[in-house]
Amino acid sequence: MIALAVALPLLAAFLLPLTGPLRRIVGPATLLLVAATAFSAWPRAQVEPFTVAIGGFRPPLGILFYVDGVALLFVLAVAFSCLLLWPWNEAAGSRKHALTLLLAAGCSGLALSGDLFNIYVFYELVAVASYGLAAGAGSGRAYAAAFRYLVLSSLGSLLALVGIALVYHRTGTLNLAHLGELAPTLLNDPLGLAAFLLLLLGLGVKAELFPVNAWVPEVYAGAERRVSALLAGLVSKLAVLVLVRLLVLVFPTDEARTALLLLGTLGILSGELAAYRARDLARLLSWSSIGQLGIVFVAFAVPGEAGLVAGLAVALHHLVAKPALFLLAERWGGSLESLTGAGRRSPLAGALFVLFALSLIGVPPLPGFWAKFLVLSGLAAQEGGLWWAAAAVILATTVVEASYLFRVVGRLYARDADGATAPHATGPLTGAAVLGLVLILGGASAGPLGDALGHMAAQAADRAAYLGRVLPVRTIERPGTLTLNAAPEARP
Repeated sequence: MIALAVALPLLAAFLLPLTGPLRRIVGPATLLLVAATAFSAWPRAQVEPFTVAIGGFRPPLGILFYVDGVALLFVLAVAFSCLLLWPWNEAAGSRKHALTLLLAAGCSGLALSGDLFNIYVFYELVAVASYGLAAGAGSGRAYAAAFRYLVLSSLGSLLALVGIALVYHRTGTLNLAHLGELAPTLLNDPLGLAAFLLLLLGLGVKAELFPVNAWVPEVYAGAERRVSALLAGLVSKLAVLVLVRLLVLVFPTDEARTALLLLGTLGILSGELAAYRARDLARLLSWSSIGQLGIVFVAFAVPGEAGLVAGLAVALHHLVAKPALFLLAERWGGSLESLTGAGRRSPLAGALFVLFALSLIGVPPLPGFWAKFLVLSGLAAQEGGLWWAAAAVILATTVVEASYLFRVVGRLYARDADGATAPHATGPLTGAAVLGLVLILGGASAGPLGDALGHMAAQAADRAAYLGRVLPVRTIERPGTLTLNAAPEARP
């Protein structure tokens, strides 16, 4: 059943032009079915993760989906994010509808895939859909930004492909569990580290990782705000999830964690300092997103379940807060000076912006506070100057972040309003309000939410259990080959 989370939106995207009078409801109905599929698998995955071998081929040969709490959580995020940011105002069956469904299929595939080959295929599917959506605004600025995004993303894909080729050359397999078993003997050397760095930089393009994130400000400022919200809130997290799977299963080394820590710290510094210097809201949010993703990488660099819990908390918080801020920026384009008094003319939009800004800064008891608290606690528990330096950078840039966000809030509520900004459309304002409600509920249920994240992190961090569920008992005869000693358990 869980394979339908990928198959349904993929099929709907191609059949959309043939659905006649049902075109307007096919996309949203498909996304609701994706969410229902994930919900149906949720109880079983919470008890014990399970695998789905597509076509019945035994791992490591066939296509494998690994279904645990983290994978289902992100499949649900894909369905609801695409539904919330659906292009409702476009003509029924338009290209934007089809591209959004393709994006949902690719993102769900990234969350569930258990082998590098399919991860790469779904990554490219997400890339193609993203290019079309980024250029969808139809302006010269959007075309130029989308072209730059295409060039940098293609370079990233090439780096990732070279990394995958190195891994396959050394191990003879692309199944993550099989790689996890072979990695300690075959990838624990400079070539293995080089493969990880290539994958990190290649997949990091969409994860807004420093230094392959130069496309972010132009694309987010030039694209429709709905698309910017999807790319910043959703697509970046799926790329991060793939990197975390690789870090836990295949490259659980100190060198790999150090690389993630360094690049994440540099991302925080570059993103927050550039956001401070930004003079329009879209670019400010874009640079801020790079800084927030830097915190996500730093959190996931922390070893063990503590790092996974902190990383999941920061990623989920960013997944809620950043799309909402981009939706609010839909009518707040131009320079920051033009926002003078906009919050007074749109009280709900102004209040929502203040709410999300306070949470991003980390004001208690909002969810952003607990997310940053988990990250800083995890860093403080480590020994070594780099960990503490990363904690100091997060604390220092929080001051910078508060400075530029309060500067925007000051503009929104300044008294010398000139009435230049238009009121928000109902759709984006409603979407931001829904996300605001999610944020408040998250803060009110921080305890149970923390327990649930801890349970999911424990599942994701259990490397031995992952390998045991995917592969049967076997004996490795030589690098890249294996002999099955026992039949695997029946797969659902």
